[in-house]
Amino acid sequence: MPRYEFRCRTCASTFEVDRPMAAASDPADCPSGHDDTVKLLTTVGLGGKARTAQPPAMAPAGGGGGGCCGGGCCG
Repeated sequence: MPRYEFRCRTCASTFEVDRPMAAASDPADCPSGHDDTVKLLTTVGLGGKARTAQPPAMAPAGGGGGGCCGGGCCG
């Protein structure tokens, strides 16, 4: 479930709320009881290991085919 960050304009505290995406724009009350809050723009943070991309496969050395047309007409 997505987590949204809010800031209270009355006491300046920042807090998070877990809610479905369908309720993303709903107002949130401050944990201290204030109702003048604003949703903050945050970046998505994902945990875990980053996956590295594999380098593209290289054609075999030796000129045995390839090129722009399969090696038949260029050069």
